[in-house]
Amino acid sequence: MELDKQIRLGHLLLTNRKCRVCFEIKNLVEDFYRTRKNRGPVPSSYSYECKECTIKRIKDSRIKIIDNDTYPDW
Repeated sequence: MELDKQIRLGHLLLTNRKCRVCFEIKNLVEDFYRTRKNRGPVPSSYSYECKECTIKRIKDSRIKIIDNDTYPDW
């Protein structure tokens, strides 16, 4: 049974995925965040947006929130 898990993990490590934002093909395990932790290491448990694009999206959204003057002027 342990050998079976290693073979499945080996196939997962060789899987590539295309990022939906930058359209680059990257390694699934190294370059994508895992979204479902309880299902085991299957390709469907990883996001479709690479780590670099996710970080850029979060930074850009935080800058917009900080620069916006939505606080009341008391």
